[in-house]
Amino acid sequence: MSVEMVDAATILNFVEDEEAFDASMRDMFGELDKDKDGFLSYDEMVNEFKRLRLFETDFGIDVKTEADEVARVYDSLFVQFDHDMDGKVNLREFTEETKKRMIAIADGIGFIPLQMVLEPDSLILKAVQRENMMPARE
Repeated sequence: MSVEMVDAATILNFVEDEEAFDASMRDMFGELDKDKDGFLSYDEMVNEFKRLRLFETDFGIDVKTEADEVARVYDSLFVQFDHDMDGKVNLREFTEETKKRMIAIADGIGFIPLQMVLEPDSLILKAVQRENMMPARE
């Protein structure tokens, strides 16, 4: 994990850089697609939802949540990614929905820099790394 300063511009600039964002999406999709069939199944998406620790209330501490509530949340999230409702998520759907979520995060952060603890493979960290590689503005 690393601690980084992040603001909306960091995330929005990353999302708007189609080459960088799409490359990150292809990499992430490839890692999640365990059976390499070109789609993300419900189970493959649920594995990612679990990794993201959606039911954590305090840093590193899980909440005891009822199994049916967890299933409802995972079902709802999967449907949001499965735009054509065919029971699987393709790369385009994954990229479009992830982009929406990144923009929502940027909107929530705003333009005042915020110090965040980031996982090593997180998209927000990739946005920070992209920004750090950009030439300084004068």
